[in-house]
Amino acid sequence: MHPDGWLFPGQHYLKPLSARQLHGVVVEAGQAAGLDKRIEPHTLRHCFATHLLEDGVDVRVIQALLGHVRLGTTAFYTKVATRTMRAVTSPLYRLRASTPRESPPG
Repeated sequence: MHPDGWLFPGQHYLKPLSARQLHGVVVEAGQAAGLDKRIEPHTLRHCFATHLLEDGVDVRVIQALLGHVRLGTTAFYTKVATRTMRAVTSPLYRLRASTPRESPPG
């Protein structure tokens, strides 16, 4: 990629693909990958945010990267990030694990 070019360049590296061309490329790539769900350019944005969240990036950083005004809009991605949710340890479990066990009498 040319430093002054676009991520998705058109016929000339300084001119981007049109929205319609990009949509066609993304849909075609999804079909070529054998994905049976509907794939469109906005899907890339969701994947980007979800992967960042699963890699442990703070949701407020993701909010800034996506340009969301409300944190609630970004919080949508927390519903998708199942790996992150599975990695959460309950505070109650930590409390129980750090409490010394009592010895039985006798």
